[in-house]
Amino acid sequence: MKRIVMFLLPLLFLTGCIDEEQLDNTPRGNFEALWRIMDEHYCFFTEKGVDWDAVHEKYARQIDNSMTGAQTFEVMANMLSELRDGHVNLYTPYDVGRYWAWHEDHPSNVSDTLLRHYLGTDYRIASGMKYRILDDNVGYVRCATFENQLGGGNLDEMLLYLMPCNGLILDVRGNSGGRLTSAEELAARFCNEKTLVGYMRHKTGKGHNDFSGLEEQYIKPSKGVRWQKPVVVLTNREVYSAANEFVKYMKVFPACTVVGDSTGGGGGLPFSSELPNGWAIRYSACPMYDVDGRLAEPGLAPDVRVGLSHEDFNRNLDTIIEYARRMLKTGL
Repeated sequence: MKRIVMFLLPLLFLTGCIDEEQLDNTPRGNFEALWRIMDEHYCFFTEKGVDWDAVHEKYARQIDNSMTGAQTFEVMANMLSELRDGHVNLYTPYDVGRYWAWHEDHPSNVSDTLLRHYLGTDYRIASGMKYRILDDNVGYVRCATFENQLGGGNLDEMLLYLMPCNGLILDVRGNSGGRLTSAEELAARFCNEKTLVGYMRHKTGKGHNDFSGLEEQYIKPSKGVRWQKPVVVLTNREVYSAANEFVKYMKVFPACTVVGDSTGGGGGLPFSSELPNGWAIRYSACPMYDVDGRLAEPGLAPDVRVGLSHEDFNRNLDTIIEYARRMLKTGL
């Protein structure tokens, strides 16, 4: 029995077990084990348009048992990149196989230099989130990760501090995920009733299309302080995994507007397993969908598409933040 672990970047959340036929700890055995694990458990073959049998034929020709570990890793990582999935990773003691074109091929639309200008040096910090009140009485929260447990008390104190503001900017640009529970906990501060926010499906067999029906996802309102004024969520292509889910939730709430670039996606809940040589493989196993039944894996479009401009950057202005401030000021 090999342990399978379900997690969203980068922390672990749930364990389970799946039977895997044991293969030899050789380059060929490890290659076949990797291909078979993906064949039986990966969830996006159809959506990605990938013929996994043809992929096997292509890369099996490149494997023989005289190869070094580094050579074997290179072939395996190249095979996995055919899936074009940021949640697919091969972990070894010396490298991580990865596919990051989902954000590397796009403008970043965020600048640490500009963020320092807006945050200054006297911002507050709670559970990794930085926040302050801008000079036009707009609250600004920089949430760069969901790796941390947020904590109800921390969120209460932050929202109480920002309560006099006319509106709130919630900046999740560059947030590549973390704890799904943290994304849910933060979203629960922006709704007043149990709200349908999307769907997910579970793998029910080894076939590429063996899935359960759509299972509803809900956000229930927090029992703590809840925000009742307009909120603008800022996004870019580096918003991924649990952060992608957070944006999916927020798009349902009527007082929220999403501004910036499309998110990076990562709409497949990942699991992990182990190869005979001890290397770990992570892969998308449970597809997730927005409230309209659209797959979240390719990313989510903003309500208003805005990118950083060179002119504003040279003036020490963040185009996306400034757009959000104007929205909150004019009520658009």
